[in-house]
Parts: sequence; C-alpha cells; structure tokens
Amino acid sequence: MRIDVTSEALAAMRAHAAAAHPLEACGILLGEGGCITESRPAANVHPSPQTHFEVDPQALIDAHRAARAAGPAVIGYYHSHPRGPAEPSATDRASANGDGAVWAIIAGEDTRFWLDGKQGFVALPFTIIDG
Repeated sequence: MRIDVTSEALAAMRAHAAAAHPLEACGILLGEGGCITESRPAANVHPSPQTHFEVDPQALIDAHRAARAAGPAVIGYYHSHPRGPAEPSATDRASANGDGAVWAIIAGEDTRFWLDGKQGFVALPFTIIDG
C-alpha cells in the first residue's frame, strides 16, 4: 500500500509538532481512500504529554460526525516524537489497535507513515502531492 499526502497537510503536521515541542503534538489525518488531504491538530490530553499522546476524544467525535455529514473521512492519526525517531515506539505498539488506521510520526523534519495492521505496524511509502 502507498499513500499520498498533500504538501499542506504535511506542513501543518510539522508546524504543529514544532510548536508543541518539547511536548508531543497529536492530531487527526483526514482524506479519502489513500490520500491525506488535511491534518487537523487536536489537544494532547494525556497526563504525561512529554512522552505520550492521547488525541482529545471530542476532536475525534467531531471528525467522525463531519465525515458522516459528507466531510473527509478519518484515515488515521499523527503525533510527534520530540526526542525519538519517526517510527513506532514501544508505547505506540502497546496502544495500537490493528484497525488499519494510518499513523504519521513526526521527528523534527522527518515524517514517516505507518499502517496499524493486525500484525503490527508496517511502513507506508508516500508521495507528497499538491493540494
């Protein structure tokens, strides 16, 4: 599987991660099929945002409601690793659902995409496209 991500969505994720540093930023990936057209920032409501993330549940509810009303679909989630690589950590693996969601992990200027599959995370090649 391969995904496309708009340059605007990628830039917004990276800007959010930089602004949140040294805390973990997080948000929701929106689009259709294999194309991420928007990254929507969300509050990190985890009690230890320096090393963990939890997307604000209300932001998720709102995104799913908007999708049911003909808005973009919720494709997955993004978060930053302020002190680690752009790959799933042990904490990420423990909290994964194996539900087929796409995860973007940002570490500085490095952003990588992962499929949260039944057998664990699988790296996803991606193409940056104009929005």
